[in-house]
Amino acid sequence: METLHIAVDARGVARVTMTRPEVFNAFNEQMIGELDQAFERLTADPKVRVIVLAGAGKAFSAGADIQWMQRAAQSSQEWNLQDARRFAAMLYRIQSCPKPTVARVQGVALGGGVGLTAACDIAVASHDAKFAVSEARFGILPAVIGPYVVNAVGSRQARRLALTGSRIPASEALAMGLVHEVVPLEALDEALERWLHELLANGPQAQGEIKRLLGQLAVGPVTEEVRELTAQTISRVRVGDEAREGFSAFMAKRPAAWVPQGEGA
Repeated sequence: METLHIAVDARGVARVTMTRPEVFNAFNEQMIGELDQAFERLTADPKVRVIVLAGAGKAFSAGADIQWMQRAAQSSQEWNLQDARRFAAMLYRIQSCPKPTVARVQGVALGGGVGLTAACDIAVASHDAKFAVSEARFGILPAVIGPYVVNAVGSRQARRLALTGSRIPASEALAMGLVHEVVPLEALDEALERWLHELLANGPQAQGEIKRLLGQLAVGPVTEEVRELTAQTISRVRVGDEAREGFSAFMAKRPAAWVPQGEGA
């Protein structure tokens, strides 16, 4: 792929790195298509356990490439609709991936870069990182990334970010739940490894079930339908091979079969 570098290590950790550092990993039609293809392929690969999304160079992602936005402004509404649908499909591909996803954020995450961060399950950022939902500065709005930002930080914080377009520091992104850990830049990869260690210790099928179940639950009343969904899910999963192996490993005080060698401590 021309805009991405993809590598999978022996543990099953896939790293998808955006490689347009000259434009701070701003994405255009090509990168959107390649991100969609990459996550589709890695989701289907049984060897892949976790997917890390990162940006090469000084920045995670500056969001939409300005030349792409200029092309959009000069095109028809139908062209823009199809273009937006491709962007929406890519973000949903990341968010709905049954495998854990981790964003490694440094420098800036602007506009769609915030969307990429919010679409991942976990986000780790460096102290120097800055975040902005900046679309209103260009006279547009964060429509496609909006649902992911709302899910990450809540409606009121999402409105504040989108209406002001202001850049916030990593510490503020941490406080509102956009990211889960903030560390010095030189410690970013070490922090990422701690998260990977935690993720790889758990059953991959269970993690897929967790993402599917929690993706169906909304904040609100625990209705009869919700109670039945949770009961049906746990009763099905508890009799599976992975559950049997998990309980057997716990009783035998040994790492479960899915834990990569050296990751069980």
